[in-house]
Amino acid sequence: MTPRWLGALRRRWMLHHLADAHFAFMYDTPPKDEWVTLDCETTGLDVRRDRIISIGAVRIVGNRLLTSERLQLLVRPERALKSESVIVHRLREQDVALGMDPAQAVRRLLDFIGSRPLVGYYLEFDVAMLNREVFPMLGVRLPQPMVEVSAMYYDYKSRQLPAHERGGTIDLRFQTIMNDLGLPLRDAHDALNDAVMAGLAFVKLRNMK
Repeated sequence: MTPRWLGALRRRWMLHHLADAHFAFMYDTPPKDEWVTLDCETTGLDVRRDRIISIGAVRIVGNRLLTSERLQLLVRPERALKSESVIVHRLREQDVALGMDPAQAVRRLLDFIGSRPLVGYYLEFDVAMLNREVFPMLGVRLPQPMVEVSAMYYDYKSRQLPAHERGGTIDLRFQTIMNDLGLPLRDAHDALNDAVMAGLAFVKLRNMK
C-alpha cells in the first residue's frame, strides 16, 4: 500500500503539471464502489496514426450498470476514414462529419469519468488512444486506475483449473467471455454496446470469487 504522504506528494506533482485546473478532480479520491466502463471505436489499430471516432461510457455503482447514466459521442477525425474500418464499426464519413471536435469530446468524457476507475475489454488500447488527445491538451495522461475485464476472466478461469494446468491458454475473445458468463451479446464494434458488455462482465466477475 502506498504511504499516504507519498500519495499526497504524487498528487501535488501531477496537479503542478496539469495545464487546466478544471480537471484537478481526476486526482480526487474516487467515489466508493463506482467505476466507469469505457470503449472507443477508432479508424484503425495504430496508436500513433489512427484516431478516435466514437466513445461509449457507462457508470457502474456497486453491482448496477447505470445505463441511464451513459455517454455516447461521435468524434470528427482529422483524416479520412479507411474503408476497412468502416466495415468494422459501420460509421461512414457522413456520420463522423457530424461528430464533435476531439478535444471537446475528451473534455466531455473526463467530466463524465471524474476520478472513477476505468473498466474495459483490452482497455489499454482505448486509454492509449485517449491519451493521444489528453496529453497535448492537459500535459498529463489519464491517472485513473484501470480494470481489465479479460484479465479478470483469465484469473477466474485459471482458478477452476487443476494447479498443474494453470498458466495455459484461455480463450479471451469477447464473445467467448460473454457466452461463458451467460451474459447477453449486443452488436459488437459499437462503442456504447461494447462498454455495456464489458460492464456486465465486470459486475459478474467481481462477484464470482
